[in-house]
Amino acid sequence: MSWKASYQAKLLTAEEAVKHIPSDSRVVLGHAIAEPMALVEAMVNNKEQYHNVEIVHMVAMGKGAYTGPEMAGHFRHNALFVGGSTREAVSSGRADYTPCFFTEVPKLFKDGILPVDVALVHLSRPDENGYCSFGVSVDYSKPAAESARIVIAEVNDRMPRTMGDSFIHVSDIDYIVETSYELVELQPPRIGDVEKAIGENCAKLVEDGATLQLGIGAIPDAVLLFLKDKKDLGIHSEMFSDGVVELVEAGVINNSKKTLHPGKMVVTFLMGTRRLYDFIDNNPDVEFYSVDYVNNPYVIMKNDGMVSINSCIQVDLMGQVVSETIGLKQFSGVGGQVDYVRGSSLSKGGKSIIAMPSTASKGTVSRIVPLITEGSAVTTSRNDVHYVVTEYGIADLKGKTLRQRAEALIHIAHPDFREELWHAFNNRF
Repeated sequence: MSWKASYQAKLLTAEEAVKHIPSDSRVVLGHAIAEPMALVEAMVNNKEQYHNVEIVHMVAMGKGAYTGPEMAGHFRHNALFVGGSTREAVSSGRADYTPCFFTEVPKLFKDGILPVDVALVHLSRPDENGYCSFGVSVDYSKPAAESARIVIAEVNDRMPRTMGDSFIHVSDIDYIVETSYELVELQPPRIGDVEKAIGENCAKLVEDGATLQLGIGAIPDAVLLFLKDKKDLGIHSEMFSDGVVELVEAGVINNSKKTLHPGKMVVTFLMGTRRLYDFIDNNPDVEFYSVDYVNNPYVIMKNDGMVSINSCIQVDLMGQVVSETIGLKQFSGVGGQVDYVRGSSLSKGGKSIIAMPSTASKGTVSRIVPLITEGSAVTTSRNDVHYVVTEYGIADLKGKTLRQRAEALIHIAHPDFREELWHAFNNRF
């Protein structure tokens, strides 16, 4: 049977396709922008069919309706990263959180630690050889499909076809649902004076020819604003957003000095606007690989001059970094921060940067604190931290004593809180 005939034979409506999800099973959803919205909606609408179905994913861009109180007994969410639509359910105990490094998620599936019964994925239309692309999210989505007993695919003609190790053949899909809708877009965030000052400080640490890891949000976008006079930058990042496109078009990012995948931007997933999705569509200069490759510290380190830029919630005077919790509340997840902090530290000439505003809650709370909030989890240990950056400067903690670390961090804290930080310092050291 030709792949085209096989494709046609596997076509179902979303309502028909989700009937193949058994009770007492584990279902992994495609990640972030690649959440298969039509399949998830059909599954939720069909909730009475299911008993004890575990839904596993990281960032969710949909409504997260399967976490509602009325879903008890039908669905239970296991979050590998907590997002806006799932945070309340985790906090209230209706959903669970599993701590893990982003790079290790495929291993959880492949090694049977979290066996995958069903993968619901979101793909591009097949090419002339019958291969669909995982589009904007290869990360754990592709490994989940490779590990699953049943693969149900939503094939969307608006999903870009991405290059690299981004493909699955029609023969490896069990059921197919055709859809046509625009992907969720994340508009560029507002960049204020504080973010601009942080971005300018971070940019001082970026040398010509560096390879960058950037996240999403106002601070990474602000960093990009101050890189326009740099030369020959490259990208090896779990993700990037629209601001990178501007630097590519300006010739600032050309990947020519990269020591791994020279000439190519390497990424595992993307979130942004349609401009970004169109930029990556059939673009051989952007290569997608699964996250166990892209975020592996021993792969990251092969990029000489690797610079990682990540944000956090709180840093104490020893340099311990809290990025995912607010006290006992699980706010987000580990994600790829530690992967890149360690990979950059191992890189020849590499630098890892933790960047944050000096205050939170409209200036009423210092993010640099004597002690982390009780109940908070340390995401990046004091042994791993290199640079901490705020709008007030740069603290280099590598090789510093506890006393020197505390002094450096107080100097970049907000002036309104320095007196109490010095008081804590004098009582402690």
